[in-house]
Amino acid sequence: MKHLNLLILAGLTVAISLNAQEKKYPGRAPMTPAMTEYWQPQPPVVTPGKIDKEAVSAPSDAIVLFDGKDLSQWENTKGNPAEWTVHDGVFTVKKGTGDIQTKQKFNDFQLHIEWRVPEGIQGESQARGNSGLFLQGIYEIQILDNYQNETYVNGQTGSIYKQTPPLVNAMRKPGEWNTYDIIYTAPTFKKDGTYRTLPRVTLLQNGILLQNNTVILGTTPYIGFPEVIEHGAGPIKLQDHGDPSIPISFRNIWIREL
Repeated sequence: MKHLNLLILAGLTVAISLNAQEKKYPGRAPMTPAMTEYWQPQPPVVTPGKIDKEAVSAPSDAIVLFDGKDLSQWENTKGNPAEWTVHDGVFTVKKGTGDIQTKQKFNDFQLHIEWRVPEGIQGESQARGNSGLFLQGIYEIQILDNYQNETYVNGQTGSIYKQTPPLVNAMRKPGEWNTYDIIYTAPTFKKDGTYRTLPRVTLLQNGILLQNNTVILGTTPYIGFPEVIEHGAGPIKLQDHGDPSIPISFRNIWIREL
């Protein structure tokens, strides 16, 4: 009888163990884009100073990423030649051809880039000249026409997309050039792939401070929360967003490695 009881007890233990292994827990609930968007408070509008008609030349130690002639420093995300349109010293998003990125990869840097929303652009909120500038190909700084065009504040021009709104709205009106000057510090990682030091960015638009040594929490997805992805040096990437408005143009892009 004692042996029978032991066998029964062993059987019950195995059964309980199997039931514990088979127990399933619910996964994360599905998310929608709106779950990570907020609209208030809207950053105050600050009118930038007058802009020079001609682009300011790059510093002597800068790497010129676009000199007004061609996209030889750029490629698409598959490693093929960039197909965006070069004309009159600028280049313009060619819808449907995909994002483009620099062939060279970077860690810490100072970046200067100028971009223009076309005059007469139509649309509202995010469907108005939408593009994006990705630091190391991962962390998006939003590019959008927010001149008299409100949207969710952590998705407006100069935001760390879906994370940190800009301090102010420093947009020029469509048809005029905007400048971004960016100081970026790349993250470092622990052996387990988590951040040892987080990425940080300072951003000025048209000479006005929008991000002040702001911590970037992780990736900047359209849907979902930031995630930590271990990486090394990465490219500067520009987005072919695909919104229905007229595409925007870029000029005078240079970078200084720090």
